[in-house]
Amino acid sequence: MEFEKLQEIIADVLNVNADEITMETKFVDDLGADSLDIFQIIMGIEEAFDIEIDNDDAEKIVTVGDAVEQIKNATN
Repeated sequence: MEFEKLQEIIADVLNVNADEITMETKFVDDLGADSLDIFQIIMGIEEAFDIEIDNDDAEKIVTVGDAVEQIKNATN
């Protein structure tokens, strides 16, 4: 569930096809996201899942899988 919702957020922010996003997809290298894009994605995650990701944890997010782990950690 987290992954599908995250795909929608990423696709919306970066204007990419959600089907192209996998757990291994890297935000910067594969999707061309810049720091503002990543900030918008994190804000979208926080809003969609009603969680808060602190800056130290946000800096560790490189792949979509990393973001899913952050969501799971914050919701448990």
